[in-house]
Amino acid sequence: METIFEKNNNTNGILLTDEKPDLSIIESKFLRTDNCGLPDIGELEVLRHYKELSDRNFCIEKGFYPLGSCTMKYNPKVNELLASLEGFSNLHPSQPDEDCQGALELMYKLQEALKKITGMDAFTLQPAAGAHGELTGMMVIKKYFEVKGDVRKKVIVPDSAHGTNPASAALCGFEIVQVKSNKKGQVDVEDLKSVLTPEVAAIMMTNPNTLGIFEEQVLEISKIMHENGSLLYYDGANFNAIMGYTNPKLMGFDVVHLNLHKTFATPHGGGGPGAGPVGVVENLKEFLPSPVIDFDGEKYFRNYNIKHTIGNVRDFYGSFGVLVRAYAYILMMGKNLKEASENAVLNANYLKEQLKKYYTLPFDTICKHEFVLSGEDLKHKTGVSTLNTAKALMDENTHPPTVYFPLIVHEAMMIEPTESETKERLDEFVKTMIKIYEEANTNPEKLLSAPHSTPVKRVDETLAARHPDLSFKN
Repeated sequence: METIFEKNNNTNGILLTDEKPDLSIIESKFLRTDNCGLPDIGELEVLRHYKELSDRNFCIEKGFYPLGSCTMKYNPKVNELLASLEGFSNLHPSQPDEDCQGALELMYKLQEALKKITGMDAFTLQPAAGAHGELTGMMVIKKYFEVKGDVRKKVIVPDSAHGTNPASAALCGFEIVQVKSNKKGQVDVEDLKSVLTPEVAAIMMTNPNTLGIFEEQVLEISKIMHENGSLLYYDGANFNAIMGYTNPKLMGFDVVHLNLHKTFATPHGGGGPGAGPVGVVENLKEFLPSPVIDFDGEKYFRNYNIKHTIGNVRDFYGSFGVLVRAYAYILMMGKNLKEASENAVLNANYLKEQLKKYYTLPFDTICKHEFVLSGEDLKHKTGVSTLNTAKALMDENTHPPTVYFPLIVHEAMMIEPTESETKERLDEFVKTMIKIYEEANTNPEKLLSAPHSTPVKRVDETLAARHPDLSFKN
């Protein structure tokens, strides 16, 4: 496909006025003397060009997006409409509290809803995304022990954890201690006991974990950690699996972050920006970022009076437009939030049972919202790796699942259908995966050179990630 510059056909646009601008007010050294290099193209061709570009993008409205651990659920369009309301979209964040009572009320009620859903006692809506929420939560934990005068230098992280967990803890100056998974794919409690010392500040856990398996011994782990004077951090990336059935407070966690895009259907990644609210139990509320949103019975206000606050972690008060979308989703779903988790778990188990007949299932148990297959046996037998399977899926109008994570499963494929998909769509995915499996056994060369139908074919993933070419040089 040609770039917009290469389509230059010297089509002159229409001048809306015969008047020439008076440039005398600008110093001559700032005036351009050469051609600016912009293409001259008619409006229709410009529209066609960018429509063609947009058609090349893959999105959830175009096909199935089973991106494990990232929860690419459908974002209802009504939420976009509500976020674009003039009273929200044109509100300046520097306006005084009395001029933005509606926005403050929405944020306060979102905090209250998140408290009820998670069991936590206080929330901040400031963090800009999940990983930022993790960092904020770990900063709260660090400040808590500093104020107590208790020197804690270590944080325990399971070997199945998201990579952002050790990164967030390390950014706060903690030493990372890894704990192993047992044969069930859960935290090995005996290994946990062996690495637990008075220097441990916290354990960071995802439940269900990245294998999609619920940590059955979470209450024992909570008891062990609290008896050691340590705290428990809940990575809320997989909270979409348990809404309405349990919550982090019931499991014994002290701090939790939520990914609003994963759980409450706000835009994800580049479609964001994101939001990663953090909730804490009562004895940690005085460490939250400042300000929090409060209500005195008459008006809503930004409360800066937080005794041991870690300070502001975000410009103004976070990604307000994302918060509007999340609150709209919660209001729209109401008590059916529980049903969303129910359907996510049902869809994942349906796919798991269909696909384990063809691909290796390392942990054959009931999963929650996602599950992990292994392509290791297929690779040994045919030479077709998990990466090749992912590339082949792109030819079938399906976004590949997360691959090679978690690291404890070789040739991993992490699949999460979410609650958004119908049985018919899931059946199509199963047929596609079976087709790829059969082709791996009968015509592996085709898969080794996939994808064949995408605008960009085989690329060097390492080179593309480290040295992306993002510019057009005329």
